[in-house]
Amino acid sequence: MPKILIADDNKQIVSILSEYAKNSGFEVDVAYDGEEALEKALSADYDMLLLDVMMPKKDGFEVCREIRKTSSLPIIMVTARGEDFERIMGLEIGADDYVVKPFSPGEVMARVNAVLRRISVAEDSESGKIFKHSDLTVDLESYTVKIAGEVVKLTKKEIELLWTLGKNKNKVFSRDNLLESIWGYDYFGDTRTVDSHIKRLRAKLEDYKHEDWDIVTIRGVGYKFEANT
Repeated sequence: MPKILIADDNKQIVSILSEYAKNSGFEVDVAYDGEEALEKALSADYDMLLLDVMMPKKDGFEVCREIRKTSSLPIIMVTARGEDFERIMGLEIGADDYVVKPFSPGEVMARVNAVLRRISVAEDSESGKIFKHSDLTVDLESYTVKIAGEVVKLTKKEIELLWTLGKNKNKVFSRDNLLESIWGYDYFGDTRTVDSHIKRLRAKLEDYKHEDWDIVTIRGVGYKFEANT
């Protein structure tokens, strides 16, 4: 039975989502503030975290950042507002999806199941777990990246970007392609999150020698992993 942690300071929302999750076959645990959510997320084995943005003690963004330092636990952010900056912030710090209040519990559970299906497909594809090119190794099973045997510290989404581009070397991906492949849903044409992730990924890779491959921009189209060998 998959286990979900629902973190929200609104007890009525927690009660409703808990009931829907249980009816959908989930074991449910709850947290009512950010500190409790973080402690539970890091100390127990959950399959999903539903994380409210506006919580006491620690907000959802801070909780997500802390979790992403050590864990790839799937996270869906829940926000009371639909401003672009909140959606972008949540995705850029490592959330897998977001929902905006007011929402229907059915929609929330549909998004939970969609994220879990994407993860299951990736885990079931044995050939898709590891990508190697020259001295680069990207391992989606352990979420590690190595160049010439040295571990490169990247975020979950940066690793997924590098893996997706690398597994399809010399193929050009549009920003919309990458949003759909990695974030897994329609981002309403807003591609800034892809550009910012690529920018940070490139900056981190600059510290390592990689003369026979690179992530390049195809002007007016998107990005590709260019392999010279």
